[in-house]
Amino acid sequence: MPAKSKAQQQAAGAALSAKRGETPKSELRGASKEMYESMSEKQLEEFAETKRKGLPAHKKSE
Repeated sequence: MPAKSKAQQQAAGAALSAKRGETPKSELRGASKEMYESMSEKQLEEFAETKRKGLPAHKKSE
């Protein structure tokens, strides 16, 4: 499942970095912290690898 916005893609990248042990978990905030706790490494990879071109900065709430 690809990310729906640039913010979501960035949060997934931060969570993935922490999941792999590249950055400390204590540096995570907000959505990236929630993603770290609730998603697998494979799911985070799918979100983080989404191309940013053409994505909105933030997803509009519906």
